[in-house]
Amino acid sequence: MYSSDTIIGGVTSPVKNGPIDSFVWPDEGLQAIPDWVYTSDAVYAREVERIFHGRTWNFVALEAEVPNPGDYKRSYVGPTPVVVARADDGTIHVFENRCAHRGAEFCRNSRGNNKEFVCPYHQWSYDLKGNLQGIPFKRGVNKLGGMPKDFRNENHGLRKLAVACRNGVVFASFAQDMESLASYLTPEILKDFDVVFPGKKLRILGFYKNELPCNWKMYHENLKDPYHATLLHSFLVVFGLLVAGNRSAMVADSKYGIHGTMASAKSDSLYATVDEDKKKEMRSFHDGMTLSDERFLEFVKEFDSEWSVTMQTIWPNLIVQREMNTLGVRHIVPNGPNSMIMLWTMFGYEDDTEDMVRHRLRQGNLMGPSGFLGLEDNEAMKFVQEGVRRSVSDRSIVRLDGDKIGTADNLISEAAIRAMYKHYREVMGF
Repeated sequence: MYSSDTIIGGVTSPVKNGPIDSFVWPDEGLQAIPDWVYTSDAVYAREVERIFHGRTWNFVALEAEVPNPGDYKRSYVGPTPVVVARADDGTIHVFENRCAHRGAEFCRNSRGNNKEFVCPYHQWSYDLKGNLQGIPFKRGVNKLGGMPKDFRNENHGLRKLAVACRNGVVFASFAQDMESLASYLTPEILKDFDVVFPGKKLRILGFYKNELPCNWKMYHENLKDPYHATLLHSFLVVFGLLVAGNRSAMVADSKYGIHGTMASAKSDSLYATVDEDKKKEMRSFHDGMTLSDERFLEFVKEFDSEWSVTMQTIWPNLIVQREMNTLGVRHIVPNGPNSMIMLWTMFGYEDDTEDMVRHRLRQGNLMGPSGFLGLEDNEAMKFVQEGVRRSVSDRSIVRLDGDKIGTADNLISEAAIRAMYKHYREVMGF
């Protein structure tokens, strides 16, 4: 990737990547976003320290990914590699994927089952809770070398994170005194989170992984921006999944303003009914767009919810998707200011019939890196990152719905984005 002050197309803006003390938020306040929040290495480093390594609960796994004692999964908290492991007593533990000896990333497989973890460099070994259990030649050879007599294994285990689980979803935090997960998620978010995760056992259906050439915060913005959903996505508006005029909501949590739920109720009609005035506003609407296989958009009403679609953003690294009957979580892994990795896990429920499994998989083509919806978002965010990184302008405007901050009663609003940046500014000290 190019650095944020590389000359491309004859322009550069070094100020976007200057020292962090030189950054001043625009006078427009929450109605403007400065380009440097997306491009600065110094800002990114502070985000890792204060957000991902700070007082947040970060998604790391679904319990269904580590169902048995000895099961483990490589994961991330921000850019930091961690291991999620289920110990012999059934408890789940999260610890840094970094040997306490010389720093090697000891867990190299994406998932598996182990009795212990052994660092490939010097074979220091750790149990499934991250405790140091063995050191080769700890007392030296022939009474020469080895560790000093006061060395204690119990003082040199892996760095352990606080762990919280809710209905099969595992979160971790570097802050050992974090508030409860329920308090952090807030009642507004738990209302729809618990619809997807009601306590039923989950069935993993598959995985995707892709890199997006954009800043990690843009993905949060994208899913707090119902305005774009009514304009960018032909599939959404033609088939009525999220279209101006539908019963919809953009809910932000009232405690922090960082979590959100974009929701919509699809009509019983396969195709959206849109009046001519709205069609003129939505260039992505195509009257001739039809489905060869109409099973693709069948909606089995299996949830205790008024919504057929909910997309939840849980700060700082989780998206919970419920697009009719396709279910998934998306795990954001920041990769510097100009890139992010997205880890997708698609799932259903253990008691699903085989017909329902096939239905979820069929409908899952909406999602993923090349899905009918995901591909358009990925491209749009790439265009935004290129714009803020290469131009000599210095801010973007977020003025839809005026000064409102938080929950919006309409789709033509950026109130949830402003709520996110209100909290972001406080945590980051801007």
